[in-house]
Amino acid sequence: MALGARLLLGLALLAALLAIVLQFYRLRKPRLWTMEELAVYNGTEESLPILLGILGSVFDVTKGKSNYGPGGGYHHFAGRDASRAFVSGNFTGDGLTDSLQGLSSMEVNSIVDWRKFYFERYIFAGKIVGRYYDSEGNPTKYLKGIEMKAKRGAQLLEKQKSEEAKIPSCNSKWSQQEGGEVWCETGYPRLVRRPGDIALTGQVSQRCACYKEEELDKPGLVVYEGCDYLSTSCKVS
Repeated sequence: MALGARLLLGLALLAALLAIVLQFYRLRKPRLWTMEELAVYNGTEESLPILLGILGSVFDVTKGKSNYGPGGGYHHFAGRDASRAFVSGNFTGDGLTDSLQGLSSMEVNSIVDWRKFYFERYIFAGKIVGRYYDSEGNPTKYLKGIEMKAKRGAQLLEKQKSEEAKIPSCNSKWSQQEGGEVWCETGYPRLVRRPGDIALTGQVSQRCACYKEEELDKPGLVVYEGCDYLSTSCKVS
């Protein structure tokens, strides 16, 4: 082959290589996305990376193709922002939405933690113009409100943990043959409401805690059904 022909072939190969590199860089350089553009990167096209959105941030999750590609357990997240589904577990229809309306501060905080996970584990690919970012990529009031709610949730959770640490939790075990049991090494098991749950989850729950005998007259303490007042262990259904 003549020198000129070899030179032309080399330049053509170099140009093709540069085109591939530029395409690779373009797809991975953070940019602004529309929902319609993001939908193309749902893992069904082998030549394209797999992207997902959470709270308006886009991540390249191609390295997790076995999970995010077709047939994978997390494929429902690919090519969209389904922030709500990260805590709702609703992976169909209206559940695959970026709206967090009605979620508790604890749930919102959990989604913010998921976003942190993706920042730490995957390539940041940009922002979605819409609910969380405006046309210039600036955070919207909605996103700022969500982040404030998540921060309050984290603070309330830490406060609840701190308060509950003052009264030790019961030990517990359960087996199919014998059912459940709670017990205290020191003190007596009582059910007590967790008032912080109202702000965190919108519901009231109870936990088993161990109280000293002189503390058993505190309001709100409930003896387990069928359990003696001063028993250190109680059967539970």
